[in-house]
This record gives sequence, C-alpha cells and structure tokens, in this order.
Amino acid sequence: MTKKILVFAILLTLLALTACAASQTGGDPAPVQALETYLQALANKDEARVSRMVCPEWEADALLEYDSFQAVETALEGLDCQQTGSEGDTALVNCQGKIQATYSNEVQEFDLSNRTYRMIRQGEDWQVCGFDIQ
Repeated sequence: MTKKILVFAILLTLLALTACAASQTGGDPAPVQALETYLQALANKDEARVSRMVCPEWEADALLEYDSFQAVETALEGLDCQQTGSEGDTALVNCQGKIQATYSNEVQEFDLSNRTYRMIRQGEDWQVCGFDIQ
C-alpha cells in the first residue's frame, strides 16, 4: 500500500512540474511555430504555403500582404515569437524581428514587433487569422 502511495505522489509531482513548465514557456508551442512558418513563407514568397497557413476569413488580406512583396527581394531577420495570451481555440502571438524588403539599392524594413497576431486552431492545425497593430 505504501508503494502505491509513493508512486501516486511521484506521478502527481511530475504532472504538477509539467504544468508549471508549460505555463512558464507560454503553453502550447504550436501557435508560435505556425506563425513563424507563415512569416517565413511570406518572406520566401511561397504563395501556396501562405494560403494554407491562414484562416479563410483572412486569406484575402494575407494575399494582399503577400502580393506587396512580389517585386522586391525579401529577408526575414531576427525572428523570435512568443505567445502572449490565449482563450479557447485562439492564441495571441507577438514577434520580434523584421522583414527586410530590398528594391534596387533601397532597403525598407517592416518591424514585426508592433503586431499582435491572432492564431486560430482549425482541427489539429493553427492558422494566422489577422493581426492588430499596437
């Protein structure tokens, strides 16, 4: 009987530690990874992937943003994203970094830190569903 109690206590402790670790790292890493994949696809001008990574309600806006980078050379620099909140199947994610757009010798930088992206869970996948400017 004592061994069962000891095993139960150890399992309960491990569960508590796992929960604490998840809350300290911002919870589910999937929305952050999905946003990073989307931003990389945007910088790489991968239209098919951009379309797959966004929710249907925001696809037209995402493709407008995608189109704005077509005539320039793009690079994603210093990308570091963190989940800042969540509610149900919605997560909020902020990123540090920028998209550099070069046309001829002119470089323009698009700062990502002033955006809070809304990520929506669609089944097992997370999709970008817009952003708010801070």
